[in-house]
Amino acid sequence: MIWLFIPAAPSEPTSAVNDTLHEVTVYKSATCSCCNDWITHLEQAGFKVTSHNRDDMDRVKASFGVKPGLASCHTALVGGYVIEGHVPAVDIIKLLQDKPQIIGLTAPGMPKYSPGMQASGQKPRGYDVLTFDKTDNTTVFKHY
Repeated sequence: MIWLFIPAAPSEPTSAVNDTLHEVTVYKSATCSCCNDWITHLEQAGFKVTSHNRDDMDRVKASFGVKPGLASCHTALVGGYVIEGHVPAVDIIKLLQDKPQIIGLTAPGMPKYSPGMQASGQKPRGYDVLTFDKTDNTTVFKHY
């Protein structure tokens, strides 16, 4: 008789992202309600978020390599990347899994149908999330 050892499946899914999930530091204006809504979106996706209200957002963005044409209302840091604006949590998770050689992701401006700008539970639509790097190159990361 031959015995086979088959390990039991884990009871919960695991991934590198979930194992370290993930602290996000957000810089925003104290009066920005859509920034608070985006933070709630991230928390509902399992991120731990710490926010800092700032009066010098242009300086914050410049210090992290966010050029004016890529800017939005808030700037976040997670896993060594910069997240600018209303980037969906699912895109941040993919970024952290794939680990591309970029500065980060941006949803320039304040797209109307993005997390934090639309009613809770609606799917993003009508805008692009872009990558950006230190040589000012951008590419479409995800089209909504």
